[in-house]
Order: sequence, then C-alpha cells, then structure tokens
Amino acid sequence: MGTTNPQAAALLHNVFVYGSLLADDVVSVLLSRVPQSSPAILHGYHRFSIKGRVYPAILPIENKKVAGKVLLGITPFELHILDEFEDVEYERKIVDVYVMDSSEKLQANTYVWSNKTDPNLYGEWDFEEWKRLHKEEFTKMSLGFMEELQLPESKPRVATYESFFQQKDDKSSTP
Repeated sequence: MGTTNPQAAALLHNVFVYGSLLADDVVSVLLSRVPQSSPAILHGYHRFSIKGRVYPAILPIENKKVAGKVLLGITPFELHILDEFEDVEYERKIVDVYVMDSSEKLQANTYVWSNKTDPNLYGEWDFEEWKRLHKEEFTKMSLGFMEELQLPESKPRVATYESFFQQKDDKSSTP
C-alpha cells in the first residue's frame, strides 16, 4: 500500500460538471485521462440551454437542482486547463454538491454563467440530446482547442468554438 501524501491531496480539486464535460470523451481530450467521478446534485441552480450554442449554462435559481457529476482529484494544472476551456463566459465558483451514491456533501468548483441576465438562456439543456446531436463535433472542437492551447498565441475557447462551428455551417450551406 502506497501512502498518500496529505499535502499533495490538499492541492487536488473536485469539479462539478453538468454539460459537455459529462462526456468522458471530452474530459479525456482535455485532461488526457478520465478522472474518478461520482454522480452528484447541485441544489439551488438551473441548467439552461443557450441560443446559438450546443453547451449549457447554470445560474442560481431557488428550488431548482442540476444533476451532474463530480470529477475527483483534479490537479491544479488540470483545473487551469478547465478554466481556459470554460473561458470568460463562465466564472469558477465553489459550491456544495451532494454525491448521489453516498449522500455526502462535498465542496466542488463549478462553472457558473457570467452573464446573469443573458437573454439567450432558455429552457432546460438535455445531455442525451447533446450526445446524439453534438458530442462527436464537440469532441473534435475540443481537440482543436487543446492543439491551440499548446501554441504561444492561443485563441480563447470561445473563438475556437465559433470558428469551428462557423466552418461547419459554411460547409453545410455549400451546394
């Protein structure tokens, strides 16, 4: 049995994910591994769809809850990659989540939509529908994002996303 270094463990983070990062394929592209995770619930938030985007946003809303999962043991470097990926559209916040298997309460980082009065938020985002319609393309876009991130002059994720989906729209509209 190897002993765990308590100091190193203290530097690890939990991250509550609720959108494209529920897909192991996307997490694997970003972090080069799939961390241990547990299904979890975030109370007091709602997960919205966003007009013109395939990924969701959460905002605090009383008496609502968001089902997702907690990625466990995220390193500071991995958290930095997630920060870059979530970009300026989101703010990282510490929240309490409830782990479904054990009912224990955990503190976790999560990404909350920055624009609290965004008129483009609507309805409820559906992960199963996203998997069916967008997962493959989104995973490719994430690979492009990681390639960009290695470059000295990397573009923000929003720019990568917009140029990726713009190219796709251009292709689909050509006869």
